[in-house]
Amino acid sequence: MEYQSEIRDSVINELFEKVSNKNYRKYLVKLTLNPIRGFQNETIKFDFPVTALIGPNGGGKTTVLGAAACAYISEKPGRFFTKSGSLDNSMQNWKILYELIDRDISPRDSVNKSCRFKSLKWYRDNMSRDVSVFGVSRTVPATERAELRKCASTVFRFRASQEDFFDEMVISSASKVLGKEIREYSQIKVGTDGKVTLLKGSTDSGISYSEFHFGAGESSIIRIIMKMESLEENSLILIEEIENGLHPIATQRMVEYLIEFSKRKKSQVIFTTHSNDALLPLPPKAIWAAINNTLFQGKLNVKSLRTITGQVEASLAIFVEDEFARMWIETILSDDINIIENSIEIHAMAGDGTAVAINKYHNNDPSIRFKSICIIDGDSRQEVSSENKVYRLPGQCPEKYIYDKVLELISNPNDTKIGELSLLLQKKFEDSNFVEQKIKQIGLTCRDHHLLFSQIGKSIGFISETVVKGAFLHLWSRHCTEESEKILSIIKENIPNN
Repeated sequence: MEYQSEIRDSVINELFEKVSNKNYRKYLVKLTLNPIRGFQNETIKFDFPVTALIGPNGGGKTTVLGAAACAYISEKPGRFFTKSGSLDNSMQNWKILYELIDRDISPRDSVNKSCRFKSLKWYRDNMSRDVSVFGVSRTVPATERAELRKCASTVFRFRASQEDFFDEMVISSASKVLGKEIREYSQIKVGTDGKVTLLKGSTDSGISYSEFHFGAGESSIIRIIMKMESLEENSLILIEEIENGLHPIATQRMVEYLIEFSKRKKSQVIFTTHSNDALLPLPPKAIWAAINNTLFQGKLNVKSLRTITGQVEASLAIFVEDEFARMWIETILSDDINIIENSIEIHAMAGDGTAVAINKYHNNDPSIRFKSICIIDGDSRQEVSSENKVYRLPGQCPEKYIYDKVLELISNPNDTKIGELSLLLQKKFEDSNFVEQKIKQIGLTCRDHHLLFSQIGKSIGFISETVVKGAFLHLWSRHCTEESEKILSIIKENIPNN
């Protein structure tokens, strides 16, 4: 089932605008790592208040997360960057530069601050902000947590005054993420200072049970949301591996909650992840990949990262702008029986700049045994270069170009191509006149070319947008052979030993 976010586009746009206008009391605008843990002059901009950090293990995700925490005096650098005697001599002269919004210091402009490690000591500016860090240890089961051992006993008892029920926002938010009602859940203050608590759950029939019988993800989500809802506005929340212990759907809902929370509490969230599901609710500019101490902005997925870092063996990788371009290239390749299946990896990068940058990085990495090319859309402002392996698709707007070409093909009254298209669209050959009429009608009325295939599918009988795109692309590939073969020849030229 195709993912449908519960976060409206208007909310996404509103948050982008809020960051762009620097309409926050406290906000981390960007940070530069130069040098630190192999990073050399790498900058990450937080264009959206919820940012996902993806990448392979050891790529630098946690370094960025720790660098963000070190901007504020409430978090000790040693939590993320511990020095172990002479083993860590490389830490000398580490430096992190920040651009921050802090209206207590500068009512109008952003401020530049730094964090440096020199002469065995961290030096940083005294910037204050409510910061909360959720590490991977949050998913350790209650049975393995030392502070709860005294509760793991048949003689454990508690007084009614020790039990606190959750407030309405925690109940509502956690219930949505977990997909279950937690209204009868509570927390029991175990320690005298109230800092150690044991969660208590309840079944639909009213039978209570302790946190020792919770799933790791259930306990983690409730505790994260409880803590976040207790924070002041304009806080910074840092979460490691957000998907730990969570079902894919719960992961999606958790990120949707983070977006809603960031809007409601004017706050900022940064999290690391290895999960594609965590990326689905986010716009491309909210996603950064840390690959071998290099940072890239854009909606890369985990499979793409495996290709970029050489973990997947292929003859060639092709980076394109979006899903439609990916389908287009796949269709061209599928019509050539001489190309071995799975020998070519095609990845949509959610942007031409990202596609070009990733292609350049991939080809410059000497450890990767197969090369890549980049095929950008016709209307891209990126430069075409055979030397840099950057090529261009025909036409201007890809969707409009394919639509217009197919319209030419089916408009010949003495041809059967409209019948062929009808079958590709899962309609009967006898429906050809109806299909042609609807296709032409949508072409006249559709204002946004990106919606052409979606509207055609609905008008001819609720056919999915994916099926319509595939039908148009296959008809184009079969009959616009000159253009199709030109693209195919570019790909073949770049396949080794072809």
